[in-house]
Amino acid sequence: MDPSFMKKIEKAKDYAVQPDRIKIKTYQAEFRGDNGNHTITYEGEQWHCDCDYYVGRENCTHVMAMQIMLEGMVSTEAVAS
Repeated sequence: MDPSFMKKIEKAKDYAVQPDRIKIKTYQAEFRGDNGNHTITYEGEQWHCDCDYYVGRENCTHVMAMQIMLEGMVSTEAVAS
């Protein structure tokens, strides 16, 4: 294998253990909930979920789980208190 590519792999591994280097600007995921799948989005420092609970509350277990998983990589304004 190309030695310069091997260095890139090592650098990528180093970056991967430093999540503070990353700030997510836009994110979309499918969340497999107990009652079905839901689409979670993060854009403009705002979370959104298409589950019924999120509507009117602007928070739900799916969003809170993503906030915990992505802690430090999303704006602090978006993290639930």
